[in-house]
Amino acid sequence: MTNKPWKLNPSDFAFLWERCKRCFYLKVVDDFNRPRMPFPRIFGVIDSAMKVCFEGRHTSEIMADLPPGTIEFGDRWVISTPIQVRGHTSKCYVRGKIDSVIKCDDGTYAVIDFKTSSTKSDHNTLYSRQLHAYAYALEHARAQQLNLSPVTRLGLIIYEPSQFSSSPGSAALLSGKLEWLEIRRDEESFLRFISQVLKVLELPAPPSGSPNCEWCDYREESRRTGL
Repeated sequence: MTNKPWKLNPSDFAFLWERCKRCFYLKVVDDFNRPRMPFPRIFGVIDSAMKVCFEGRHTSEIMADLPPGTIEFGDRWVISTPIQVRGHTSKCYVRGKIDSVIKCDDGTYAVIDFKTSSTKSDHNTLYSRQLHAYAYALEHARAQQLNLSPVTRLGLIIYEPSQFSSSPGSAALLSGKLEWLEIRRDEESFLRFISQVLKVLELPAPPSGSPNCEWCDYREESRRTGL
């Protein structure tokens, strides 16, 4: 067991943690990463275009539901101080890149993430952990790192494309609706989640793989066949 705090990437709190605790353990404890899966570049292009479009604008110009304020601080790294949770011998810290922050009119801040997805996706609630991690890192920032406080609101700006149109020549447009998904700030719940993570990381050996993890299945089959 290392005495150094575990480095946690908030983006792993959604799918990697849910899909396979073994793969999560191997990444954090042993620096053994899953092979990267191909990710459609178009989603990154759309998300980047949204950030450029909204940066510096007051939220009243975008959607009525958004926290009143100005969108700024796009694509900034955040690193927290070590997190100590009662009942655990080890600590952890979070390091990740936030999409954007709203500097609210009342002097507080809101952490937001841009997603190109269905507004009814069951995955949207999983991003709560990621946003809470960013909020924690901003309020408990390591020295000389981005430090903003208080963070009072969290949420997703979700873009769901639904229509395609073109005009003579090569111009084309993809349009759809924007929706604000508010996520209630609950730091106690976030720290309980971190406690669950530490419980896994403090195991003397990796936990069993998920029955639905294709990478664990592949490794086991490789061992069985000797290939």
